[in-house]
Amino acid sequence: MNVLARAGLTARGVVYVLVGALAVQVALDDKGKQADRGGALTELAEQPFGALFVWTVGIGLAAMALWRLSEAVLGAAGPGGRDTSKRLLAGVRFVFYSFVAVSVISFAAGRKSSDSSDKQSKDATARVFDLPVGRWLVALVGVVIVGAGVWIAARAVKREYRKHLKLSRMSQPTENAVDLLGVVGGVSRGVVFFAAGCFAVTAAVKYDPGKAKGLDDTLRTFADTSAGPLLLVAIAVGLVLFGLFSFAMARWRKV
Repeated sequence: MNVLARAGLTARGVVYVLVGALAVQVALDDKGKQADRGGALTELAEQPFGALFVWTVGIGLAAMALWRLSEAVLGAAGPGGRDTSKRLLAGVRFVFYSFVAVSVISFAAGRKSSDSSDKQSKDATARVFDLPVGRWLVALVGVVIVGAGVWIAARAVKREYRKHLKLSRMSQPTENAVDLLGVVGGVSRGVVFFAAGCFAVTAAVKYDPGKAKGLDDTLRTFADTSAGPLLLVAIAVGLVLFGLFSFAMARWRKV
């Protein structure tokens, strides 16, 4: 579990650093970039030994899923790790990272989709709308994602991640640096979740799947606010910092 956890956190860090870097390029008028997981994998695959790197990330994310499954079944490390609420949360994370891992491994195996996360979100929303209570399901998912965004940001501000870290093994400057990464990166990640959830709720209210947005479109929306591209740059840099925070978690997290 120790190896799985650290491999998974490292893989998550790679994805967030790449997505954040691509979003910065979008903010600087490189509109051809795709600032989502697909764009990050494409960028990675184009590097020397890119295919190997993509496979490594996919396997790392699969390791993350298995680690979360172990927490759901056996309980997590630390006080209260066997609480039902924590096991259920670990189960949700297992499902999420399983989906992400499958998509990355499919990409590595050459079964990559040409569709962006935006088109996938709109298509998925349209399919759900065809169900008898589809509109309500989309609204519920949107509300859950909004709540997740608030929860992620609040936990980052309160620095709840600190209870999972081996603080005694860090120097004070390192601890301060990890706090900066954890707070700024976590808040930025929470803001992105919150915005994506709001778009899903809007799609349900207006009964228009076109209002749903994937990660790429959600990030681009920040550049369309009164703050302009600077807001997107700030959010993108925050995502890069969250990726670096994931590396720190891989190094010092209690498992």
